[in-house]
Amino acid sequence: MAGPDLIKTLLYTVNNLLQQEKYKAALAVLKGFRNGAVYGAKIRAPHALVMTLLFRSGSLKDKFRAILKATYTHSRNLAYFVFTYKGLQALQEKCQGKSLQSHSFLAACVGGWLVFGNNNNINSQINMYLLSRILFALSRLAVEKGFIPQPKHDPFPLFATLVWGVVLWLFEYYPHTLQPSLQSSMNYLYHDSNVWHDITDFLVYNKPRIAP
Repeated sequence: MAGPDLIKTLLYTVNNLLQQEKYKAALAVLKGFRNGAVYGAKIRAPHALVMTLLFRSGSLKDKFRAILKATYTHSRNLAYFVFTYKGLQALQEKCQGKSLQSHSFLAACVGGWLVFGNNNNINSQINMYLLSRILFALSRLAVEKGFIPQPKHDPFPLFATLVWGVVLWLFEYYPHTLQPSLQSSMNYLYHDSNVWHDITDFLVYNKPRIAP
């Protein structure tokens, strides 16, 4: 019976520690690390699974190894970033005695440089994803603060026009400037659809199957 009693005592001690206000900042940093790892895995695993099975060549073993590597890298990097960001935020607030907007910016800059500054496929995708979001957000903020006037008409159609016009122009004439995964997707959609030999690679397969 000593085992269950020990577990009960341990759980009570841990839960009591988690309720201590003086440890809240440090505990928030640790939970941020946990949430970053979990969220990174949830986001990357299905994306890596689909993209790898659709576009990556090689054996099934190699494909699953690539999926696991991408998932681990995304999960680890996001966990490290959240840990760094929240830790630096808490440190600045403790040093200055209050929370300032600059604390968030500076903490994120340091975390971004340390964690997402390494130029690899995973970091490139994450940074580009964020870039598109912040451009939208900054545009809305500029209108909200009165720096630019409220548009009389919805600007989204113009935005879509320019985005698709530019990306297809780049793909057709300067494909090397685009990210490899985007090149693969566009090759499948726009170039592979120009080639077929019979009904099998017109409707069933993208490319003719090579006999062993």
